[in-house]
Amino acid sequence: MIRVRVSADIFLTMTQDDSFNITGHLAGCDDKLARLIKKIGSPKIEKLASDPFAALVRSITSQQLNGDAAKTIFNRLKESADNNISPATLSRLSHETLSALGLSRAKASCILELAQKTAEGTIDVTPENLMLQSDEEIIKNLCVVKGIGPWTVHMLLLFQLQRKDVWPVTDFGVRKGYGLAWQTEMPTAKQLEAIGDKFKPYRSLVAWYCWRAIDLKDDPDYIV
Repeated sequence: MIRVRVSADIFLTMTQDDSFNITGHLAGCDDKLARLIKKIGSPKIEKLASDPFAALVRSITSQQLNGDAAKTIFNRLKESADNNISPATLSRLSHETLSALGLSRAKASCILELAQKTAEGTIDVTPENLMLQSDEEIIKNLCVVKGIGPWTVHMLLLFQLQRKDVWPVTDFGVRKGYGLAWQTEMPTAKQLEAIGDKFKPYRSLVAWYCWRAIDLKDDPDYIV
């Protein structure tokens, strides 16, 4: 079967004009979001790691942890892998070594299984292959690894691949930030799913603004 590259408009790589046009569109969708955009400015979405495999490992490491703790453990893992997060370097590490770095046994097993399946070719997370796949295909293909669920892949899609319409409704920070910015009770994942419909096809940016809203909760100059 011949595969073609997915249309480039699914990516979040934006010029300054693109950013202005998209944030302007989003601001027109919702007054609360408009005020949030005005306060924070243009989005700045940085990649998680140097390549998709390393980014996926970082996402696994980050599951149910705050940013600083996740970063510390990932840096330890990177040092143990000779500063090269790859299937080959991780496959040489044992469960005991990974646990000593601060990873739970479940995360250690997940990372080792991912490394094994990637080395065997069962999973292909090269940029060239991921370019050919839709968000839904990537989620389906990566969730065959025990311990990788939609949230983990959403982080890969949003930050590393910079897809523009990712909506991580199970993310606590997105739900909390929405509740703060819109001055409402923190929505459930199901409620947030429906809320996001009006922000298509730029939900990645809205998620980013929800995360940033948490940083503004004690800002006296920010009034929603």
